[in-house]
Amino acid sequence: MTGILEGLVAQAESQGAARVTLQAIVEDAAQAGAERALKSLGLLDERAGADIQELRELVQGWRDVKKSALRSLIGWIMRSIAALLLLGLSYKLGLLQGAKP
Repeated sequence: MTGILEGLVAQAESQGAARVTLQAIVEDAAQAGAERALKSLGLLDERAGADIQELRELVQGWRDVKKSALRSLIGWIMRSIAALLLLGLSYKLGLLQGAKP
């Protein structure tokens, strides 16, 4: 239990409530809250596990696409820089000037 919840249980216990009863109430309230949250997200049915797995696969696919796109972009930039360097070098060496009279 959290510190606040533990303090409330101790306070109720000091006023005569049984600790076992208080813990059962807390557990039931937590279970009801969790079920309400899952229901509001649409994850309380028998397909919820499959839905979560599918969402995880979609997120992983998105991450893979981003990584692949970044690698492709970096590769394209590096090839462009190399081409520009070769173009500049060939111009500097006079290979692009054509035949001189």
